[in-house]
Amino acid sequence: MSDIISGSDPSVIESKSNFDSGRISDVKAWLASQFDAAGKDVPDFEYTPRTIAHLHNLSTLSQAKTQAAGIVATDFRQKAAEYRCQAARVREILENVGLAQEGLPSNVVASAQCLANVANLLNTRDTELSSFLVAMGDMSLRKTGVEEKRAKVQKESKILLDYTRKAIARLTYLKRTLAQLEDDVAPCEAQMENWKTNLAIMVSKERQYLQQYSNYKALLNCVGYTPEISHGVLVEMAEHRKDLEKKTKPILDTLRSYQDLPPDKALAALAIEDKKRQYAAAEKHLEDVLHSALATSE
Repeated sequence: MSDIISGSDPSVIESKSNFDSGRISDVKAWLASQFDAAGKDVPDFEYTPRTIAHLHNLSTLSQAKTQAAGIVATDFRQKAAEYRCQAARVREILENVGLAQEGLPSNVVASAQCLANVANLLNTRDTELSSFLVAMGDMSLRKTGVEEKRAKVQKESKILLDYTRKAIARLTYLKRTLAQLEDDVAPCEAQMENWKTNLAIMVSKERQYLQQYSNYKALLNCVGYTPEISHGVLVEMAEHRKDLEKKTKPILDTLRSYQDLPPDKALAALAIEDKKRQYAAAEKHLEDVLHSALATSE
């Protein structure tokens, strides 16, 4: 395989180069003929394998079409010559029987011209009645086909018109929605700013609450709180406290009854004597104040 790839046949390379040079010469000749026919010079450009292949295909296609057009043109010229010969023969026959165009009335000439125009319009071979009937039948079939196509096109047009109206209505709705959204932009922006402010406040509050949570947690750890003290344990302790209150209430009532007893007589006598001494001192002080006031007035 490597020998096949590395080694190339010199005859193949030579034939390929001859083929490329032949294609280049064909392309140059074709370009020169085309530009000479247009009265222009061939522009300068680089002949690459891609451009050569493309131009060679174009030249081949152009030459084939030119040859076909020449054949068609030759056929048309031959037919035109035959038609001219036939027209001359018919004119000679008409002149011999006295039906030459110059000798016919104008209305006959106009009718014949109209008949010829109709025949040309209907694309008939001659002016026979059968040819006209066949052409009219063909035209009727074409008319029927055109009417069917027209009905189909009208139906499609109605569908497209319906789609267009729906699209216009949807476009109007979208424009109205867009205008409403544009009007709502300012309030929404103000609300978003308010939300941003509230969000900043909430973030600061969150930090504050987290700090308080940490402080409370540390405080609970300091006082000996443990996760074992759950809600159920607290409920049990509250019920136990209520039981203790029920049990201690009679004792407290008994103690309060002891507090309502009168005090000791000796202590009461001492308190009364003390109050009497204070009363006597107050009276004496009042008398002194009155005597001094009277002496000052005199």
